[in-house]
Amino acid sequence: MTIGFMIAGTNSGVGKTTSSMGLMAALRKRGRNVQAFKVGPDYIDPSYHSVICGRSSLNLDAYMMEPAGVLDTYLRASAGADLSIVEGVMGLFDGMDSTEISGAAHVAKTLDIPVFLVINVHGMSRSTAAMLKGYAEFDKDVKIAGVILNKVGSPRHLELIQGALDGKIPIVGALPRNTNIAVPERYMGLHMPEESDFDFSGLADFVEQNMNIDLILKIAAEYEKKRPTPAPLPQHETDLKIGVAKDTAFCFYYPAMLDAFKRAGAELVFFSPTKGELPQADGYYFGSGYPEFCIQELSESPTTRKLKSLAADGIPMFGEGAGLSYLCKSYTTEAGTFKMADILPAASEITKKLQGLGYAEAKPLSQALPFGNKNIKAHEFHYSLTMPEHDSRFAYEMVRGKGISDKKDGLYEYNVMAGYMQMHPGSFDVGEFVEKCRQNKRK
Repeated sequence: MTIGFMIAGTNSGVGKTTSSMGLMAALRKRGRNVQAFKVGPDYIDPSYHSVICGRSSLNLDAYMMEPAGVLDTYLRASAGADLSIVEGVMGLFDGMDSTEISGAAHVAKTLDIPVFLVINVHGMSRSTAAMLKGYAEFDKDVKIAGVILNKVGSPRHLELIQGALDGKIPIVGALPRNTNIAVPERYMGLHMPEESDFDFSGLADFVEQNMNIDLILKIAAEYEKKRPTPAPLPQHETDLKIGVAKDTAFCFYYPAMLDAFKRAGAELVFFSPTKGELPQADGYYFGSGYPEFCIQELSESPTTRKLKSLAADGIPMFGEGAGLSYLCKSYTTEAGTFKMADILPAASEITKKLQGLGYAEAKPLSQALPFGNKNIKAHEFHYSLTMPEHDSRFAYEMVRGKGISDKKDGLYEYNVMAGYMQMHPGSFDVGEFVEKCRQNKRK
């Protein structure tokens, strides 16, 4: 049986990512095989988990995947691991709107795993007890099994907190303030792992010294139980290739999405549009990322110039976020306006203001769409704006969320579609896109 637990926080910024990554790194240093997960739709934290653990960290999002999908993903991915560590999101009880949906507590209850709660104790002592008591009693179905104190000022500070707690929930970690273990951030979150020379070994040592890892494992093991083995997923014979753009401009992908492409029969070929690469393929997928960081190179890339003719020949393409901006006519940044792939009749521009954030749901505007005819639950997070031309065609009407314009998303031309919704295979049928590639290949 794989031992599993969650690291959650009282709120964002209290140190749950540091605690989660530090525990993963420390356990890997001990030679343990660790499977990581992240609650919610975040791309960046799981990318760090994956580097640390040497296996793909997966998202557990009860909105996009439904609770059954969360449990199934957890059980499948945990197979063969010694430990499964789930990093929470925001505060423990924060979910969609004013509900628990897709929050850390919702996922912890869905998986039936214990929670170790991170509290930033900077500037308080006895109040820690009041905070812990409130979290422990707010929802008795959430099993808070231990507490990790972050930003402990001194041994005396720790003594004061210990004296105020009743001992029913043990302290499993007391992390002193340390400015050397922060991962660099920017407007869309942490820097990507490949951009950072972050010292994971130093973080592992820091956590090993300041957390009682043996106690954490002992407590988590006491909660573990025998779980069912999921049935094998259907696998289509590999019979086509899909090019996946992968560089600074296009770096946000759910591992589950890529796995779904493979199960649907696609061999994935990764390439860099920024470097002018364009493999021969039966379809192309452009994820989100940071095109504004390499906009000159992207605009002058041979890849950018070739895509429109491929689209006119019927090659299916699918884009999200940055992929949308790239497939449009132009993209405007502080450095100027740059020509893009010129497939979709719209212009994009980056802004300094967050333009869309949160969960989304959309329904198809036509039953003849080439990318599926079911409602999609997704996520939006973008600083760019996209201005479509008056005769632009949209694939979806937004039930929830902003979309591109007038509560619509999914611009499409030829067999090309792109929008601001960032999809997960728990809701978006990847097989529909792969089948479109397959049909076009047969022509």
